[in-house]
Amino acid sequence: MQYEERFTDAELGKIIEEGMIYMCACPAQLAEAMRKLRELHRYQQRCLTQPANDASVHQAIAASTVQAHALLQDCMDQVLDLEKWDRTTLDMPPNLRVRQMSEMMGDD
Repeated sequence: MQYEERFTDAELGKIIEEGMIYMCACPAQLAEAMRKLRELHRYQQRCLTQPANDASVHQAIAASTVQAHALLQDCMDQVLDLEKWDRTTLDMPPNLRVRQMSEMMGDD
């Protein structure tokens, strides 16, 4: 499986920002998990360049990271579609904004 980033770091940041503003943590947590996997993948790539390291260990970690990242990207695509996020701007849909603001104000 090839490593692929369907969402840029900036796009993940935008999703996290929207989640923070409107108190909708689930997509933001997913974006943060993807960021952590990217860090792990980059770290493993650096480890693979060190001749003293056991390449098989870092290849195994990197391969698992690639698979996990792909699954989370699929999940993010699904969540954004299900919640009807604007895929161009990555703005949270108005209906979720209203719901979150209503919960903040105690207007259940």
